[in-house]
Amino acid sequence: MITTEPNMTNLFLQLGLDAGEADIAAFILQHQLPAQTKVTTASFWSEGQRHFLAESLKSDNDWAIVVDELNEALHSDATVQANPA
Repeated sequence: MITTEPNMTNLFLQLGLDAGEADIAAFILQHQLPAQTKVTTASFWSEGQRHFLAESLKSDNDWAIVVDELNEALHSDATVQANPA
């Protein structure tokens, strides 16, 4: 059971990724997803990472909010393309 505060830094740490502010920004920028790709099915996750993300969303707890924020960030390019100014 995870007892750390649910936030983006701790999510990245839980996923085994570099969790500095610049690291998180770079990851998000480099891993943009098409609109139809779910965050839990992205090809860049390991099986363990994918499982953690899916379970977090399914549990609908505080981690689900952070995973959803990551999902939105990873789809930001697709959102802009779907809604041009």
